[in-house]
Amino acid sequence: MIQTNANLTQEIQHETTLFAEPLFNFHGFTITNSLLCSWIAVFLVVVFSIMARRKIAMIPKGFQNYCEVFLEGAYNLADNITGGRGKTMKFLPIVLPLFIFILFNNWLGLLPGFGSIGFVEARDGGRFFVPLLRGGTADLNTTLALSIMAVVLTHIFGVVMSGAWGHLNRFAGFKLFLDLPRQVFKKRNYQALLVNPIKFFVGLIEAVGEVAKVASLSFRLFGNVFAGEVLLASMAAIFAYAVPLPFIFLEIIVGIIQALIFATLTLVFLSVMTSHHAEA
Repeated sequence: MIQTNANLTQEIQHETTLFAEPLFNFHGFTITNSLLCSWIAVFLVVVFSIMARRKIAMIPKGFQNYCEVFLEGAYNLADNITGGRGKTMKFLPIVLPLFIFILFNNWLGLLPGFGSIGFVEARDGGRFFVPLLRGGTADLNTTLALSIMAVVLTHIFGVVMSGAWGHLNRFAGFKLFLDLPRQVFKKRNYQALLVNPIKFFVGLIEAVGEVAKVASLSFRLFGNVFAGEVLLASMAAIFAYAVPLPFIFLEIIVGIIQALIFATLTLVFLSVMTSHHAEA
């Protein structure tokens, strides 16, 4: 009887984990709390898109005004990065929804109920609180998936706009060695014996840089959002009233900045990968 009472009064632990907690299985797929939040963000993006397209008029008014101001600002910012409206029209339909999706995920984690409503699970000899909802970008799996998608898209656009052979030679440099006999024997350009191998190794370094892009994009976004989550939990544990408010406003700003950095870097990578190698 004493042991039963001890079990009933056992302390419930609430720890902020680096991984997303699983909630249930659906036909063999594990549904986590961060995945659930990502689905909510997708739903909000769809709703936002439907609202933006409703009752479009030549003379804008109401919500259409705000949408056009936002879109015009996005076009102008993208033009400064891509160098022209032509590339902006190709890249922005991908980068802008990515920005909105990340922004919604960053902000959803700040809402009441996210991280505070859940259930108690018994594991490892203890009782742990598992939140039903957790910010999607506070999970490294989400940010890693977004980063891989962004980098893969840069290569897809590179192949489409530069050709498979031209895009491959950006990294492998086979064309440099195939062109070496012509440079030396026909054009008498003996500097090519030194310059072309150097360019080849530069291409290999650039290939390693593609892996670094994935790590940089994913860990930057995850680190900032996860750190904000830990900060707010710590401030709420110290004093639940008034004290966390300045930090919540700080995290709202951080959410905008991190979404903008991710989208801007993706746009930069797309612009560089679709430009001539020497120009890039």
